[in-house]
Amino acid sequence: MNKINFHTHTTFCDGKNTAEEMVLAAIEKGFSILGFSGHSMFPFGGKWHIAPRELPLYVEEINRLKEKYADKIKIFCGFECDYYPSLTCPDKEFYKELKPDFLIGSVHYVTRNNMHYGVDSFTERVKRGLEIIYKGNGKQAVIDYFEAQMEMLRYGNFDILGHPDLIRKRNKELNIFDVTENWYKDLLKDFTKAVKKSGVIAEINTGGKARGCTEDFYPSDFLLELFFNEGIPVCINSDAHNTDLLDFGFEEALKLAKKTGYKELVYPCIGTVKI
Repeated sequence: MNKINFHTHTTFCDGKNTAEEMVLAAIEKGFSILGFSGHSMFPFGGKWHIAPRELPLYVEEINRLKEKYADKIKIFCGFECDYYPSLTCPDKEFYKELKPDFLIGSVHYVTRNNMHYGVDSFTERVKRGLEIIYKGNGKQAVIDYFEAQMEMLRYGNFDILGHPDLIRKRNKELNIFDVTENWYKDLLKDFTKAVKKSGVIAEINTGGKARGCTEDFYPSDFLLELFFNEGIPVCINSDAHNTDLLDFGFEEALKLAKKTGYKELVYPCIGTVKI
């Protein structure tokens, strides 16, 4: 397998390894291309985002590694950009002063009644958020999450849609909603149409399974089939936060893509890769 990953985190945000350590691990594991995607809420900061004052340092370091290891691996500098209404949006115009090679657009928070609900947080925090913000109404939390993603797709300008159904991350533990119910399947169909209209690449993200949060990847098999039927291009990313998981599940994800019907993967900066 030609190993490519465009979703990579480092100690600049919430990763456990430095950018250079990730590069060395990628070379050792046989990657041909590595894209860095530090968490960003530019021009603001967050607990696990790159601090605004460190954004130029991040870009400088990734560009340094591009040159240093150019004969061994191709490196790209990007950001995983949060969509947070009225604060920040994954938009190339917004980020142009940093000159990124690509952008991932992701929703980690949704807002309701002037409060924010973190769908990607620790189990107890997700549970607490459901109780306080949604009064236990998991269905509404799910609807708000996908509506936020559809807003991001309308207003943003980015390359890759990050972990499309991240809302499932704590569902195994908290039983927030039933993925087999018709209302949820209909919501995914509406979401798929919005993804198609935006023209972005959807990632098959192996990170949820790598960290033991889900038994499958993002998106679910059902959502991936919807993507395929609508002709939405996909890529495979690990969302790695450490060197050990840099290529977690790649072979399995490739088999899933092929089983679903995909004959190629698509990446920003490099284009189509036959599978």
